[in-house]
Amino acid sequence: MEKSNVEKSAIAQSTVDKPSSKSTSLSDKLRLLMLSIFIPMLALMVICITMFIIRNYQYQKVSGNVTLASGFGQDFKDEIDLKMYYYATGSEYATGLPLDEIDRALELANTLSERTSKKDSQRSIRSVINLCGNLKDRILQISETDNYNDKMEQLDTNVYILTDLIQDYMYNYLYSEAEELALLQRNMDVLLKAEVACLVLFTLSLAIISILRAVSVSRSITRPIDELYGRVKSVDAGELIPIEPVQANDEKLQALSNSFEEMIGRLANQVELNKEEADKIRAMELMLLQAQINPHFLYNTLDTIIWLIETGKNEQAVEMVFSLSNFFRSSLSKGRDIITLKEEEIHVKSYLEIQQVRYKDKLTYDLNFSEEIYPYMIPKLTLQPLVENALYHGIKLKREKGNIKITGNPVGDKIVLTVEDTGIGMSDDKLIKVKESLDNEDAPGFGMAAVYKRLKLVFGSACTFDITSAVNEGTKILICIPMEKEENNNADEGVV
Repeated sequence: MEKSNVEKSAIAQSTVDKPSSKSTSLSDKLRLLMLSIFIPMLALMVICITMFIIRNYQYQKVSGNVTLASGFGQDFKDEIDLKMYYYATGSEYATGLPLDEIDRALELANTLSERTSKKDSQRSIRSVINLCGNLKDRILQISETDNYNDKMEQLDTNVYILTDLIQDYMYNYLYSEAEELALLQRNMDVLLKAEVACLVLFTLSLAIISILRAVSVSRSITRPIDELYGRVKSVDAGELIPIEPVQANDEKLQALSNSFEEMIGRLANQVELNKEEADKIRAMELMLLQAQINPHFLYNTLDTIIWLIETGKNEQAVEMVFSLSNFFRSSLSKGRDIITLKEEEIHVKSYLEIQQVRYKDKLTYDLNFSEEIYPYMIPKLTLQPLVENALYHGIKLKREKGNIKITGNPVGDKIVLTVEDTGIGMSDDKLIKVKESLDNEDAPGFGMAAVYKRLKLVFGSACTFDITSAVNEGTKILICIPMEKEENNNADEGVV
């Protein structure tokens, strides 16, 4: 019985050792699979490049002949005929015999003859060479003739005819080479189609072979891979509870499983933290909404609208209703916690328009936002609570008319927002208490504390919030936030 247990232990030990050999075999198969794909593709690439070079060489050769022949010049005949006419008539415009022009034409024709392989083109260019030689002889013959009439006769019967023939043969050469070029183009099109068809067939064959080999390799995947796959599917379904890692003999698979479970644990913790932060933001926003949309505010606003209508100020009443509508619409902002600075500006402006009608003898305001910051994001209801504090705790308590100034400008990669009033201000002691109360949700002036906390929750340490004030001079709040556009805040929208 003990011997049997020993045998079982040995069998178990050999089973533990097997994954190592299987892992090595799997690596070899993967390398072989890569080579079986890479080598045929490399061979096909070399063949295609070689054929392309050959066809391109042939095409470039013929097109080069056409280009070189074009250098013969369309004005060859007119130039030779004119120079010979001036020479024969003894004109003051005569510059000597055009032998250099003929030599250059001969040099060009000889070059074309060496580069040309088509028989028709070769015959045309050989004719050009022969005719150039004859033309040169006839020109020299004219130079040796003294009689004017004989010169003119030789000019008509020899030179003009030869230059005309040379030009005709050169045109024939160009036409023949152009035909050859067109034929090469047609052949290239046919060959290209054949190559594409072969490439498609080869690719399909290679794909089939690769798939068969990949299936063969995939069959050698062991139990830990299957278990890891099942674990990934369970996490994808929302199961974020860490479990015992998959036990694998392969060190890399074991490390992968361990890291995966650790990652799930961290992810679960982060999800909980995100939920807590989202709940805090939402709760604070709801409290802000409750503080703003209250019966007293609504009653006073509607009472003002009724008073405007009774006194015949219908246009002002309509404007106030429109502002009130904008105020409530921007407060809701389609359920989003994070809105653009453009939307925040509309909300603050609506609030100030309503309050200015109510406190027209007490309040003026300036609202100035740079259009550059409009697309960037900010937590909803950031500025309105600060403006409300400036009005009720600063401007209303002052006898003379006061002003509230709200600005927003880009500074580097930051956005600077200010809310400044000319109210009664605060003493140094009161300012210190207000700053200390920012972290206390139960402190008086909850609106400012809520704004501060929401900014810190959204932007973290990248956000700064500073308050300065002096008695009878007013209060200034300066907020600095990073530039973040809407696509970076999709997660925030999903918090709602």
